[in-house]
Amino acid sequence: MKSRKDINREYLERVKPAGVYQVKNTVNGRVLLGSSLNLEGPLNRHKFMLKIGSHTNKELQKDWDEFGPDKFVFEILEQVQVRDDPNFNLQDELTLLEQIWLENLQPVGGRGYNINEKIREA
Repeated sequence: MKSRKDINREYLERVKPAGVYQVKNTVNGRVLLGSSLNLEGPLNRHKFMLKIGSHTNKELQKDWDEFGPDKFVFEILEQVQVRDDPNFNLQDELTLLEQIWLENLQPVGGRGYNINEKIREA
């Protein structure tokens, strides 16, 4: 049987998924586009902040309050495919994905909740 210490170590050492995600309003189609080197963190944080009514994005919070949580989807759009290659760079790969999704969804301005194209979170 594994010790608590072994379980914790394995959890910390596991590869965390990096990629691009969105919080989408299914009523008006607006999206908050984001990316992270650890996708689990930001999605949970956005959901939590919206639920307690203190999200930093006021437009998103206003729509969440108006339409309700069941009108929003939190989804991972694409994950970085990690390659076993000495030249592979996770940051660069994520930057490329960000550019593709920013171009596709154009979440800045009327179509989305993003205030600028800087979408990466820790």
